[in-house]
Amino acid sequence: MYSKVRGFSLIELLIVVAIMLIIAAIAVPRFLRVKNSANETSAANSLRQMASASTNYYSRFNQGYAGSLGQLGPPGPSCASLGSDCADLIDSVLSGVLPAMATPVKSGYTFTYFAPNATPSPPSPNNSYAIVAAPVIPNSTGVSTFCVDNRGVILRDRSGMVTTAAPSGCAASWPVGGSIGPL
Repeated sequence: MYSKVRGFSLIELLIVVAIMLIIAAIAVPRFLRVKNSANETSAANSLRQMASASTNYYSRFNQGYAGSLGQLGPPGPSCASLGSDCADLIDSVLSGVLPAMATPVKSGYTFTYFAPNATPSPPSPNNSYAIVAAPVIPNSTGVSTFCVDNRGVILRDRSGMVTTAAPSGCAASWPVGGSIGPL
């Protein structure tokens, strides 16, 4: 008449939960390392793109390098037509045009542009620049910081401690050696 339905015992359920927690404890740190690595690769590739755009800007306009990332970007609210104020050489995210940001953020990294003159002109051109990519949340969105300047060499600080540069380039703040080296 009555059939005895047997379910899982409390011990069996606890064993399954313990196994799931062990798997999660192994998988989550690996996932975070992979995510950080992907963010760092994206930041380095973005710096390569910006360095190429800066060289293109330098050769296209008679005023040296751009004074801001916005000048390398596409037309937006503050610039209606293509020219030295918006050269359309990098995308709107990296240039900080859309969404409007002084320090653009992409893939967990902020990009800060350093130039001697914010509004370069033929009489006072920018002969140098530096761009630093730093993690938005250190050790969470990325570990390393990166810098590129008019020499085109991307430097990487594995410690993540150097987060600024001089308008004259990376060399002053980024001495090669220790945790800093070319990428």
